[in-house]
Amino acid sequence: MTIPFQTYLFDLDGTIVDHFKAIHRCYAHTLPRVGLPEPTPQQVRDAIGGGLGNALLNFVPADKLQETLAIYREYWNRTMLDDVEAMPGALDLLSGLHKRGATLAVLTNKVGPSSRLICEKLEFSPYLRAVVGAGDTPWLKPDRRLSLHALELLGSEASAALLVGDSPFDIDAAHNGGFPCWAVTTGTHSKEELCEARADEIFADLAGIGRRLGV
Repeated sequence: MTIPFQTYLFDLDGTIVDHFKAIHRCYAHTLPRVGLPEPTPQQVRDAIGGGLGNALLNFVPADKLQETLAIYREYWNRTMLDDVEAMPGALDLLSGLHKRGATLAVLTNKVGPSSRLICEKLEFSPYLRAVVGAGDTPWLKPDRRLSLHALELLGSEASAALLVGDSPFDIDAAHNGGFPCWAVTTGTHSKEELCEARADEIFADLAGIGRRLGV
């Protein structure tokens, strides 16, 4: 069976990585230190996806953002590899597509250096041509310029590309770049929300995508 795309861009959190325990722990550490209550897991789930700064603005006023970011990042840098896990089926999907000759990369709103460390720890890196995250460019998903930058970096065309993600940010990033998005419900959004956001296909997990691709 021939895989239907040549280039596969993967979101990180909620898609191929389960990092939520560490993320919530960092919010719970940070917000009380700026005089705010510890957030619930659901409050954090509802906030994340558009980059750390945008997510924190759901909790802190703009004039406290830089102070809050500094506290968060210091703690994050010390603890981010605690509790990070590959989503079930992630390594099989990446290795299977790589064996078929596909070009693979991560495209995430998580900070670039953190993203690369995580991909190294989870043994994703041998299958990835690039890991593009926040701070590596001036843009975040769903900015069209980020999607086109990723394709240019990989020497790929939109007509041969697919983005696999778990949120409306991913869907919009793909569509803004002129290619489809297959979404999984393993992250922060339900099937109904992903359908409303116009995901091209929706799967319960990565194993379902693997079956669909025949890998």
